[in-house]
Amino acid sequence: MHSITARPHYSARTEIEALWRLSWPMLVGQLATVGMGVADVAMTGHVSADELAAVSIGASVWSIILVAVIGTMMSMNTVVAHETGAGQFDRIPHVVRQGLWKGLGVGIIAMVLTNVSTLLFDHIGLDPAVAGRAALFVHIISLGLPAFGCYRALYGYTTSINATKPIMVIAILGLLFNVFVNWLLVFGSWGMPKLGGIGCAVATATGIWLMLAAMIAWMRISPAYRATYPFTHWEWPHLPEIAGMLRLGVPIGITYFAEASAFGAISLLVARFGVVQVSAHQIALNFSALVFMVPLSFGIGMVTRVGQALGEGDPARARFASCVGVAMSVSFGVLSAAFIALFRWEIARAYTSDPAVQSMCVDLLLFAAFFQLSDATQVATASALRGYRVTRQPMQIQLLAFWGFSLPLGYLLGRAPSWFAWAPAAPMGAAGYWVGLVVGLTIAAVLLTWSLHYLSRERVLQSGR
Repeated sequence: MHSITARPHYSARTEIEALWRLSWPMLVGQLATVGMGVADVAMTGHVSADELAAVSIGASVWSIILVAVIGTMMSMNTVVAHETGAGQFDRIPHVVRQGLWKGLGVGIIAMVLTNVSTLLFDHIGLDPAVAGRAALFVHIISLGLPAFGCYRALYGYTTSINATKPIMVIAILGLLFNVFVNWLLVFGSWGMPKLGGIGCAVATATGIWLMLAAMIAWMRISPAYRATYPFTHWEWPHLPEIAGMLRLGVPIGITYFAEASAFGAISLLVARFGVVQVSAHQIALNFSALVFMVPLSFGIGMVTRVGQALGEGDPARARFASCVGVAMSVSFGVLSAAFIALFRWEIARAYTSDPAVQSMCVDLLLFAAFFQLSDATQVATASALRGYRVTRQPMQIQLLAFWGFSLPLGYLLGRAPSWFAWAPAAPMGAAGYWVGLVVGLTIAAVLLTWSLHYLSRERVLQSGR
């Protein structure tokens, strides 16, 4: 049996360049997409603290559902990448058509769940006016979810055939549209009604439908899609095919949900501490999400690189691609931690002019800096495992890390009950929940790294290459 390290013809530089070429358009696209949320929070923050609090709460629920949809639809990336690596191009159009049916169904279910979740707003101690505005924000923005499910199906398809430019261009156009319509509706510019944070919801929901239309138009005219163009004829849902994609995608959706819901649940719990703490928490969380798009983009690229290598029957190259991708993500984590720690005051001032919110936000951004390394590691290793079609184990690890450690520890430190042996002298408030997030992300990073190492090593040994 050959050694798993005896692959001298694999070049780290070549793999870095390949992953970067694949990932950078997605990175720009992801940053533009998250930039919509940043614009929502930043522009609303200059209206009033109450309006920012309402959008912060509504955006927390929206974000949880949104990332669950992204995760559930990520099976498209894995399936199409394997088919591409194996040269089975004739199967891809059928996969995409069924993926669109899946995306539509997932989007409709997500829309219903998002609206039902607003019932929680009346039971978490929110000011009634803030709760009402947050619920209206969610009702309006959720109208974009069916389009978003379909868009993510096409997103997975186009990235896995190495055509990532449209993702970047469409996302940038979507961001420009979002900022412009926000300006019109949040502040009532050019004679438009002044809707405050509700204007952000209108802009985002409309923008998602326009992004889906733009993606379909791009596919129609671009030569990159001619060999696998999915819109040649009508095809009804094929339930066995969709069920197979759901078996692969639902654990990913739950994995994303586990992390996002932990962050979102913390936002709801922090709401009990008042407008200043919830606003500061949301700003720190929003900027962390913006930074997170870099390792996430590397991770999506890793799904394609690893999946294509396995489709070609080369598990050694898949392992090598995984190692290089994780190293790139970790390196970025170190840089982002230093940036957040050094420029935390500037970040806070960019989001809000309220001195109290700024001061609290600066403290929370230090915790955000602490978890950058673990966050970058866990997203890269989980993405590589998805390239191997392994989705249940990351799901279990994420549930353990965030719901078994982050939330319970954050609750104990944030509220400091007298019976908790390691309780601080006084409740830590929002900061206590951020300590829990640091612990949860670290646990996830360690367990996922071990899982990837073991799995990729075993695949190479089994192949005898």
